[in-house]
Amino acid sequence: MNILLVDDHTVVRAGLGQLLATALDATILEAADTPTALDLALHARPDLVVLDLGLPGAGGLWLLPRLRDAGLRVLVLSMHADPIYARRALDAGATGYVSKTIGPDDLLDAIRQAMNGQCYVEAGIASMLSEHHDILGRDFGRLTARDLDIMRFLGEGRSLSDIAATLGVSYKTVANTAGMIKTKLGVARTADLIRLAIATQAGGTFDGRENAGTRALRPEIL
Repeated sequence: MNILLVDDHTVVRAGLGQLLATALDATILEAADTPTALDLALHARPDLVVLDLGLPGAGGLWLLPRLRDAGLRVLVLSMHADPIYARRALDAGATGYVSKTIGPDDLLDAIRQAMNGQCYVEAGIASMLSEHHDILGRDFGRLTARDLDIMRFLGEGRSLSDIAATLGVSYKTVANTAGMIKTKLGVARTADLIRLAIATQAGGTFDGRENAGTRALRPEIL
């Protein structure tokens, strides 16, 4: 079997490649960026692509539907255990989704199932997807990688100015992006967007009502 590892960290590819080559007797192909990964995937036609979302340039979310349209199976191996990332990846064509905190045995099980075309989602993430099916039924498929990052930061309670500093962009850029996210997800107020972001990470439900926590955040975020 041939497995293509797509990750921009050399040490991750080396360690994971050694594990898969030994445990599965697999031939390992490697790529560190999206153009190389797409070219290699289309020409080598691996049995499975193990893909990190956080790639430089276009990123893993850009690559996913192109691999899906080429008829390739993709297991996402991401640093993000948030269900919003899993939902977006699955909607974009991933066969399965696991985080980089997963144990070796579970990862091998995920790879075997994904290679057989079975959807595998890490247990903790699957539980959150089920718990928040009403929230995650919104049109998250329209969100970009940058949108997802901003949603995650909002869910952590960070202000737009703090998010802008972290991403290295202007406050106006983040504010405008937040406005576009609200339109994509069908929420009217920034406070509702914050509550939606929190709900996808920390549990609970979204009912559109403001509470003390969102009231406290609104002056700075607006």
